[in-house]
Amino acid sequence: MTDHAGSGGRIGANTSIPKSAKDLEVALAGARYLPDPTTALSVWLALAMERPLLLEGPAGVGKTDLARATAEALGRTLIRLQCYEGLDESKALYEWDYAKQMLYTQLLRDAVARDLAGTGSVAEAAAIVEKSEATFFSERFLLARPLLAALRSDAPVVLLIDEVDRADPEFEAFLLEVLSEQQVTIPELGTIRATHPPLVLLTTNATREMTEALRRRCLHAFLDYPPPSRELAILRLSVPGLEERLAAEVVAFVQGLRTLELRKLPAISETLDWARALALLGGRALGPELVRDTLGLLLKHQHDKEDVEPRLAALLAEAGRGG
Repeated sequence: MTDHAGSGGRIGANTSIPKSAKDLEVALAGARYLPDPTTALSVWLALAMERPLLLEGPAGVGKTDLARATAEALGRTLIRLQCYEGLDESKALYEWDYAKQMLYTQLLRDAVARDLAGTGSVAEAAAIVEKSEATFFSERFLLARPLLAALRSDAPVVLLIDEVDRADPEFEAFLLEVLSEQQVTIPELGTIRATHPPLVLLTTNATREMTEALRRRCLHAFLDYPPPSRELAILRLSVPGLEERLAAEVVAFVQGLRTLELRKLPAISETLDWARALALLGGRALGPELVRDTLGLLLKHQHDKEDVEPRLAALLAEAGRGG
């Protein structure tokens, strides 16, 4: 396949998208996701131009949830491909239903034998066998995996290729045809083009560098941990009824943790889990005992907890000023 970036779709070719990035931002808020304006614009452009969008940033900043919210906001089905080391096309694109093929082989064996018995030459027998083989590699025996399911969907979908950096670099090369041409080639069936071009969102936590070939085919957006004001807005949206003082202190405390050199910084989802737990415990403000007892909801490595505990007083004092 020629190594070049696809031209993408024409602006306005897809009439089922919000009229503006601001409209999409409002729709995402309705799906319980508060994007910054730049991220909303990037998703809207990916929709309008029919181009894949590479979402890059640290783990836990909401890249996967953006795909979930985008699908909900657009009224589309979300099809997710979770990447991992060793992922290949049999798990990502398609595979043949070998059990069904074997069953049909047993059922049709006698019929093929009768046809072969009537042949007068090796060439004629070979043609019959070849025709029989083609029958077993047809749509009837094809099992669609996420990439093929997204391309063949009867309605537009959101295709999430999650944590693509966890897959092998060779898998990126396999993805290029899907990303640039919105099609795949199956040797036995030929080229299958998208019925409705999906919105393709790829996420990476930057555990390894993406190839330039993949980057050229995608629009790009970098998602980082939100500033305090937006994280507080996310908290208010996701944990309604939380005491205002407690919400402000939670955000300030978590923001303080993220300035430390920890093995794993608290994700937005962990901020929300911690806030829900504090509300269940009847918390109205952060205190040393309450924080120490619930620190495991924020920090998932014992070494991180041991590093943070001596600093709790300073972190709480700062959070109190921030709240």
